[in-house]
Amino acid sequence: MGQFPAHPDEITADWWECVLGRVPVAWQWEPIGTGQVGDSVRFHLEFESGPETLAGKFAAADPTSRGTAAMLGLYTKEVRFYREIAPHLPVRTPRTLAAEVAGDGASFVLLFEDLGPARGGNQLAGCTLADAREGVKQAAALHAPSWENAAMLDLDWLQPSEQAAAQVKALYPQAQAVFRERYSDVLEPGFMALCEELAEVTASRDRPLEKVSLVHGDFRLDNMLFDVKGGAEPIAVLDWQTLTIGNGLTDIGYFLGCGIGDDLRRAHERELLQLYCAEMTAGGVPLTVEEIWRDYVIGALHGVSTAVFSAAYVVRTERGDANFLSMARGACALCLEHGSLDLLKEG
Repeated sequence: MGQFPAHPDEITADWWECVLGRVPVAWQWEPIGTGQVGDSVRFHLEFESGPETLAGKFAAADPTSRGTAAMLGLYTKEVRFYREIAPHLPVRTPRTLAAEVAGDGASFVLLFEDLGPARGGNQLAGCTLADAREGVKQAAALHAPSWENAAMLDLDWLQPSEQAAAQVKALYPQAQAVFRERYSDVLEPGFMALCEELAEVTASRDRPLEKVSLVHGDFRLDNMLFDVKGGAEPIAVLDWQTLTIGNGLTDIGYFLGCGIGDDLRRAHERELLQLYCAEMTAGGVPLTVEEIWRDYVIGALHGVSTAVFSAAYVVRTERGDANFLSMARGACALCLEHGSLDLLKEG
C-alpha cells in the first residue's frame, strides 16, 4: 500500500479510497479501549448512503510504550498475524480492512470492522463463569489448529528473537526493582516474595524454547470483547501483539491466574481445565487435565513476569497500576497454591 497513516489525524481521502474503494463525505474519530502499548480508536464515517463505524489501532503516543513495542517487535507481529494467520484460525478476531507496519516496527495501522456494541472485558471487575468458559473455548480455537503444525510454527517472523530475549533477561532485574519500589507497600508480602524469587530465577537461567502451538501471550479479559455486535456473537479476542510460539497452556495459566478473578478460579478451576481439554480433543488434539496440569501451573508464572515487566516499561497510569496489581495478585495466588516456581526450578 506504500505510505500509511501512523495516526488517525493523518488519514486522507486518498487513503480511504485505497482501503475502502470509496471516500466518506466526512469522518471523525474517538479513542476507545484501555491499551497501553497501542492506541485504539473508533471512526465515525459519513457516506451519502448513511453513517458507518470502523475501529482502528495505531502505535502508542507514549514514547516509552512505543519504544518497548518496537524493541520487542510487537507491532510487526500483530500486523502479520492479521495478514497471514488469522484467516486460517477459528478463533474470533476482527475482520481486517488494512494492516500496515513500518520497516523499523515503530509505527503501524490496523483498520477493522467495528464489533460494537459489545461488552469489553475488565480484569479489575473479573467475569462470570460463562465469560470464562467462552475465553477458554477461544484459547482452544487458537491452540488446536496450530498444535505441532509446522506450517504455522515455522514462520520466520514468529521465531523468537535471541536478541530480544537477551534484552528482556537483562532488563528483568531492573523491572523487578521498579515493581518493588512502586508496589511494596500495597502488594501482599508473600506475593512480592514470589515476584522477587521469580526475578532471580529469570536472571540466572535460560528457559528452553517450546514449540508446541501458537500462544497469544496476553490472554486476559481486557483483550476480549463479549456479546459482540449486540449479542450476535459471544466473544472476540483482540490485541495480538504478543503472539509467539510456545506451549498453549501458558495462555490458560495466564488467563485463569491473571484474568478471571481468584475466587472464580478456585471455585471452577478444574471445570474450566476440563472444558479446555474437551475443546482441544474436539479440535483433534486429545488432552486430559492430568496431562496438561504441569504446563498449566508453570504457565501461570507468565502472569507474574508480565505484570512485573509491563509495569516498568510501559507508560504509568492509575488504571495500569490497578491492572498490574490485579494481574500479580491473581497469578501469584495460583502459583503459590500449586507450587509453580518449584516445578519451574525442577526443569
